[in-house]
Amino acid sequence: MAPSEPSKPAAADSPLVEAFLEKRESLVLFLAARTRSMAMAEDLAQDLYLKIAAMQPGTEIRSPGSLLYRMASNLLVDHVRSAQRARRRDSQWRDDTRTSVGGEEVVEEPSAEQLIVNRERARQLAEAVAGLPPQMGRAFRLNKLEGLTQMQTAEAMGISRKMVEQHIHAAVKNLTRRLGS
Repeated sequence: MAPSEPSKPAAADSPLVEAFLEKRESLVLFLAARTRSMAMAEDLAQDLYLKIAAMQPGTEIRSPGSLLYRMASNLLVDHVRSAQRARRRDSQWRDDTRTSVGGEEVVEEPSAEQLIVNRERARQLAEAVAGLPPQMGRAFRLNKLEGLTQMQTAEAMGISRKMVEQHIHAAVKNLTRRLGS
């Protein structure tokens, strides 16, 4: 009697799962550029994988790559809407539970420890951005920190939009590696 092979989930044979595994890094960077958080991008990529792994096997998909990016965009929209609802709910709760002591409103502020941690993170990010090659660093700062569009950044730098895109992609990859987030 031959030893039985461990059974693979049906989704593992899916062309969509295969496409996801091939494009995972690009999808994470796509999401990171929009969320400005590598951790959030990783979470969304995991959610995307769970969604596609749960799909019925055998579903014919003409363009798996396009579908993956569309699904990632939809997950991002859902995430943004959920975060907006949470902010409104939290704001409403704060308004409902606002207290005052001696006629003065009590305001919650971050702890001293949290302020130190935030300053250290900001310092590390500033050092990492300063360590980028000049063109890459300038493209990243103009687009991500100053809020210019890629086209505006390209015009300001006198290069193509595609080159700006490449600089930003490389900068995000470099910063992620350096900061380990």
